[in-house]
Amino acid sequence: MTSKLEEDLTCNVCCDIFKNPVLLTCAHSICKACLQQFWESKGSRECPYCRRKCSKVVYPPNMALRNLCETFLNEGSHRASSGSEVLCSFHSEKLKLFCLEDEQPVCLVCRDSKRHTNHKFHPIDEAALDRKEELKIKLQPLQKQLKTFEKTKVTCDQTAKHIKTQVQHTEKQIKEEFEKLHQFLRDEEAARITALREEEEQKSQMMKKKIEKMSREISSLSCTIRAIEEKMGADDITFLQCEHRPGTRGNRAPVRYG
Repeated sequence: MTSKLEEDLTCNVCCDIFKNPVLLTCAHSICKACLQQFWESKGSRECPYCRRKCSKVVYPPNMALRNLCETFLNEGSHRASSGSEVLCSFHSEKLKLFCLEDEQPVCLVCRDSKRHTNHKFHPIDEAALDRKEELKIKLQPLQKQLKTFEKTKVTCDQTAKHIKTQVQHTEKQIKEEFEKLHQFLRDEEAARITALREEEEQKSQMMKKKIEKMSREISSLSCTIRAIEEKMGADDITFLQCEHRPGTRGNRAPVRYG
């Protein structure tokens, strides 16, 4: 039995659930295809319900009604699929045919309805077999392409692994080479510092001996100067007596330079 909701969602021209309904100026809704067929058969543009003249050639789609119809059809298909077998959402009959134009399963009542006028049909099993064969043909190059991709991916994975291993090995070699270089530089630094310390010690010893020698020369010269200054400080007679005293001149300390 047809429900009240299904009646409200049924187009009075094709007697099926609205498909792409449009909203006329008079507020009536009708399938877009049905409206065009009605105008062509009538020879004038008017509403199939109230016969009011239609001033426009194109009318906007009734989105709310279309969405409601799609929801109703989806729920009908779901209810049918939840049972033992799938039934037609319009007529609750078994789906035995496949409409080639609409590309959907239909029942025998659908075949005779206005909605499928002049449409071609195949039995469900034949249509399914044909579609499976078509998909099988399309599937073969996809499977071949998938194998190619998988093989390429394996090669890429191996290459990536090889690159990583090679980088790790090269990094280890670089670290080892630089460690050797650093050790060489540390050894060279220590050797040069040691040589510098030895050179410093040698030069310091030489300067020490020279300073000691100069100190002795300075001390001897200072003593000679003090003795002469003491003589010069005496009175004239004493100075002359000491100056002409035998052996006095010969005892003068020699003055050395350098």
